Amino acid sequence: MQKSNETLANGVKTVVVPAAGMGTRFLPATKTVPKELLPVVDTPGIELIAEEASQLGAERLAVITAPDKGEVMRHFGAFDELCETLAARGKDEQVQKVARASQLITAVSVTQDKPLGLGHAVGLAEAVLDDDEDVVAVMLPDDLVLPGDVMAKMAQVRQELGGSVLCAFEVSPEEVFNYGVFDIEEIPTDSSLPSSAVKRVRGMVEKPDPADAPSTLVAAGRYLLDREIFEALRRIKPGKGGELQLTDAIELMIQEGHPVHIVVHSGKRHDLGNPAGYIPANLDFGLRHPQYGPAIYKAAKQILADFEAESHNTAISE
Repeated sequence: MQKSNETLANGVKTVVVPAAGMGTRFLPATKTVPKELLPVVDTPGIELIAEEASQLGAERLAVITAPDKGEVMRHFGAFDELCETLAARGKDEQVQKVARASQLITAVSVTQDKPLGLGHAVGLAEAVLDDDEDVVAVMLPDDLVLPGDVMAKMAQVRQELGGSVLCAFEVSPEEVFNYGVFDIEEIPTDSSLPSSAVKRVRGMVEKPDPADAPSTLVAAGRYLLDREIFEALRRIKPGKGGELQLTDAIELMIQEGHPVHIVVHSGKRHDLGNPAGYIPANLDFGLRHPQYGPAIYKAAKQILADFEAESHNTAISE
């Protein structure tokens, strides 16, 4: 029996995961393996997202996939034959690892036939929502936001202030041109929420010049959106490349008086969308892995020492 929104832990039944991208920054690996299935140590990135959604209390993972990315959804299958083979060989720990994804949350597929932008992808998820869902969460699989309780904090903000809530993190002024940047103001002083961690959003600027950026708070890949977002997505116009941008729909809602707030994240964020972020994520998770951590730590120290020695010797010879 499905729970109503009122009985869900954080009021969120569905988490939308846009996973229809081509993974061009990981070619040639992504010719045959979807980017979302590349492992962080031994667990695919999308399974880490599913775990976060499950911890939030959601029941449904709406995975937006391209027609040729069926392997992403297959990962959430039962794999009964593999589990039986492993169990017969006494590999109980491996059985749990194989079965884990299917047990975390119910994953449903929504096909995006053409890459028409993040806004278009999110809009497709409306078809799988129940009538009583007034809020939907969006988690971008490229972003690992740690610890995994930031969405629960965002739900608390929505409960008190209403509207939509986004996750933000602070970057240096030189980095803002890579992100969507928030134009913010302080929340009312009578709020019980910490003003240092919660701000009201006046607007968003996409990838501004550092001199024109309204702040150094930028969007991370976590959104808690009022159901009104789908109506806003129907009303915005496509931008460059014919794509519908989620940012444009949020901006439209702000202009029309819909309250939007951010929770400033104080933990870690790993970008799995490119090798320069993916490799450090593996190192970070690997160092903390109970089985592999000690060996990875020893190897990483040696690799760094060798690299620094080589760099030093090269500098001297030049």
